[in-house]
Amino acid sequence: MTKKKTIFGVIVLLFIIICWFLYQKITDDTYKGMSIIPEEHKDIPLFKGLEPTEHQYIMKGNHWEDIYHFYMKELPGRGWQKEYTESALDDNEADNDWSGFMSRWRKEDFDGELWISAQYNQSEDQTEVMFDKTEILQTTTWIEDVPDSICIYQSPSDQNCTEIKDKSKVEQIIRFINEAMDTNEEVDSRNETLIIDLNDSKVNVFYEDEKEIFLKSEKGTKLMKPEHEFLELLIEK
Repeated sequence: MTKKKTIFGVIVLLFIIICWFLYQKITDDTYKGMSIIPEEHKDIPLFKGLEPTEHQYIMKGNHWEDIYHFYMKELPGRGWQKEYTESALDDNEADNDWSGFMSRWRKEDFDGELWISAQYNQSEDQTEVMFDKTEILQTTTWIEDVPDSICIYQSPSDQNCTEIKDKSKVEQIIRFINEAMDTNEEVDSRNETLIIDLNDSKVNVFYEDEKEIFLKSEKGTKLMKPEHEFLELLIEK
């Protein structure tokens, strides 16, 4: 009888170990692309209905506005301070058809910044939400003196460039570059690349749709939100 109990106990123990291993494996796969998991933080509520899928959370249907209002209301009450926000609700440009928002938050005793963004993926009929923990980025000035003109190569393979001599446009481009945030991140792949020739230096611009823009030069790497105004100054029409 004692032997049977021992065998039964071993079987139960093995079953528990296997279940725990499978749970850990499923959990690791589900959250493997995330830098922060809201479910593990009491002060980061998860909008009801969102389901994790590796690097983002998804929800069937178009719910980005509800999610936007939810976090604008809930996070300040949990000690978070909003550093930046941009949403399609504030975008009056008729040509811009994106549906979503981006936001950055800080909190005392939180090491870094919390980024929350959402967009409606019309082709999949689902809302996609990303939570990201990033370092607090600094901004350094790359270009001290505004040049009289700059030249834009629409792709790395272009032999000819588009020269911009308009002082106002040149100043705007330089301002965008200088105000972009410094980052140590590796440059993510983007579908499009153009080059800004500043006579004594060059800045590579990596961009794609509504994704963040990377700027890279001999002085380092910068990161900026998908500024339509910035790209309109650069892209040849």
